[in-house]
Amino acid sequence: MKKHINNIFGSMAGVFTLMIVCLVALVAKMYGWEDGMPLVFFGSVLAADKALEYNEGVELGIPVINADIIYGGALVSVNAAGYAVPGADTAGQIFMGVASARADNSAGAVGAIKVPVLRRGLFKMTLGTAISIANVGDNVFLVDDQTVDVTAQCTNKIFCGIIASYIDTTHAMVDIEPAIKQADLAAHIAAGSGAHAASAIDITDTGNFTAQTETNAALQELYQDTLSAQGIINIPTPAFSAAGVALAAFADGASDVPGYCVTAKGLGVRWNNHAAPLPVGMKVLIPPDANVAVNMTLHILAAKVGATVGDATKFTVAAYNNVVDAAYDADADFGGDTDAMVGDDTTKHVQHKTLTLALADLAAYPAALELTIKPKATTLGTDDVIMLAQWITYKKKLLTS
Repeated sequence: MKKHINNIFGSMAGVFTLMIVCLVALVAKMYGWEDGMPLVFFGSVLAADKALEYNEGVELGIPVINADIIYGGALVSVNAAGYAVPGADTAGQIFMGVASARADNSAGAVGAIKVPVLRRGLFKMTLGTAISIANVGDNVFLVDDQTVDVTAQCTNKIFCGIIASYIDTTHAMVDIEPAIKQADLAAHIAAGSGAHAASAIDITDTGNFTAQTETNAALQELYQDTLSAQGIINIPTPAFSAAGVALAAFADGASDVPGYCVTAKGLGVRWNNHAAPLPVGMKVLIPPDANVAVNMTLHILAAKVGATVGDATKFTVAAYNNVVDAAYDADADFGGDTDAMVGDDTTKHVQHKTLTLALADLAAYPAALELTIKPKATTLGTDDVIMLAQWITYKKKLLTS
């Protein structure tokens, strides 16, 4: 047998080749490829006419939720599951159009019947509150399955069209096509809940800046950060005393005059163990983003040279505002004393002391804040004290202009 095949076809391989060619020809005949094979043998490229399934989109049948009736002429939505429901001011609904006939599924299973819904055109609608011709062009939103209203009168803002023409104070012709096309994106996102909320918009975060996956959560994260983050007003190391005398290098002794501490790693202002030390003065600007409806806090980092238990030093702070259109010396002192340092803490240990600057006394930008600081009288009996750093923390506000 093999000998005869080899004599006729040359080899067994020739037989298989011929069989493949015949099979391809048969498939080509079956699929009408006589005029040429498709570019992709098993692809989806058309090689012949196909039956066209087409709908103008004016009317569409939508499966109805169970145990409900949608009446002809009703405003129709779909719920989160995608089934037709009577239109209502209910979170999660998406407006789909106007029912052209009744669909009674009161005794049927979910999706047992479909409601025919018109998705194009101008429809006479009833407004829940009085309108005027000035409302032409306004967005309207679902109240129930036969009533719409402007945004201020609706809770969930289920967008269902635009007022095209005014009829009377409670009726208008409404163009539903913008709602069907969801053309007014701003109106959809404005809904605080429901299918058109910002929570329906996802995020492609190629920079890995947030762990959030949708817009609403990311916006909350951004606003939380902006409104809770603390701003800092740095207070430079004072250069002069409150009497206007330039500070010099610190001199150990019984003097009430402070001076610069210039020892290694200890730069700051140092006071001798004097009963009535003199203050130093400084001034800072109030930032534009400072929320002066919230208290600010003055912070001081300080260290004592010595560990005398009785030297529980406080800092006495005087604070004054320089406000536009007021005399520069018109403000009353709204400072006070910080909390006390630990007297017998290890010498040179850095301690953190604070003073609240009450919101009732704060001035908004543009304004300057003038401060004087000194160790509280009689709280330095034996030890010296060094003020190493000072700053103010404040709560930020959102800038609207």
